[in-house]
Amino acid sequence: MKNTQRLDKTLANLGYGSRKEIKLMIKNGLITVDGVRAKDSGMQIDPGKQDICIKGEKIAYRGLVYLMLNKPAGVISATEDKKMGTVIDLIPKAYQSFNIFPVGRLDKDTEGLLLITNDGQLAHDLLSPRKHVSKKYYAIVDGIVTEDDVKKFSQGIILEDGYVALPAELNILKCNELSEIELVIYEGKFHQVKRMFGAVGKKVIYLKRISMGNLTLDLELEKGKCRELTNDEICSLMRN
Repeated sequence: MKNTQRLDKTLANLGYGSRKEIKLMIKNGLITVDGVRAKDSGMQIDPGKQDICIKGEKIAYRGLVYLMLNKPAGVISATEDKKMGTVIDLIPKAYQSFNIFPVGRLDKDTEGLLLITNDGQLAHDLLSPRKHVSKKYYAIVDGIVTEDDVKKFSQGIILEDGYVALPAELNILKCNELSEIELVIYEGKFHQVKRMFGAVGKKVIYLKRISMGNLTLDLELEKGKCRELTNDEICSLMRN
């Protein structure tokens, strides 16, 4: 099957103007496809294989976008919402035209690593229950986390609705009235980390995701900021 799309849609998605502006550029003879002057804004092209030039300059086409976002608290993991700010609102406009979306969800008050992409196949692979892709969190817990909790987590916590979570790796960083922990889980149920600690009589008061599969949050990336993944990071994610 050919990977073709409308010329005006392609250029608009790449940020070269609105469809109306692109249609005007075509009318004025400013756009060529494989060296031939374009005459129809709706002509079908394969941007990955054909040379498209605007005013004699070849455009740099990109089909897939991979962004690492350091999600702050207070925004939701959605593409749009009428009442609340979303993670997509934090992404520069230049990327938003690529139909990007968050891979999975972090609660509104949860911070940390969130992958933003338009690669549906990768998202499916990372989120598939059959893949058991790891997710590592740092948390501050109200209550003394004990070695008994570590054992219970390793055996699979029974949540309040009777669901038995997959075995998880709980590491105690600081044991006190406010404990600090790291937790690795292999699934992504709704509010899972909070529910797991709730099942052992404790409450998560701060939660931050620090890795997903082979991708680890860049410590130099400020809250609310994003950057493109490196080629090595993309390849590493593909191997999950």
